[in-house]
Amino acid sequence: MRDNAFLPENLGYPAVRKKILIDLIGMLLIALVVVVGYKLSPLLLPRSDVTVLPDLACDLQRQDCAVDLPTGGKIIFSIGARPVPLVTSFQVYVRTSGVLAERVEVDFEGVDMKMGLNRPQLSARGEDSFVGEAILPVCITGSMEWQATVLLETSAQRIAIPFLFSTGKGH
Repeated sequence: MRDNAFLPENLGYPAVRKKILIDLIGMLLIALVVVVGYKLSPLLLPRSDVTVLPDLACDLQRQDCAVDLPTGGKIIFSIGARPVPLVTSFQVYVRTSGVLAERVEVDFEGVDMKMGLNRPQLSARGEDSFVGEAILPVCITGSMEWQATVLLETSAQRIAIPFLFSTGKGH
């Protein structure tokens, strides 16, 4: 007489199929999260090919700031309201010379406190001028350090230029 203990129906075959199906669905969900995270990562962490540091003595609260690019061009970044207001819209301007920008964004980020994604894309106003509108949230401490990173995209590379400024008390 043959022992029927090793037949598929006696080994819990439907339970094994169900576990494999659940594991497969889990792996597909993990893969989906990885792909979505990869696609959305430039929103949260802007990528750049080159980072150019501006003159630290330039104060956006008082003047426009110019930066020479390693490719030979130049940009001038300015904020349309001084002092930079909180919870009120203001204009931001980027002028270029010697470089053909296809896209310009300005990423505003709190230096010591994350304030959420705030990256307006600027609209072209001619070949060498870009303008956009931004709003900074208010900080409960009254003053805050900000970094406004100009993201300049050309046909060959993406250039990041981080400018530091303060808002609040004394500004």
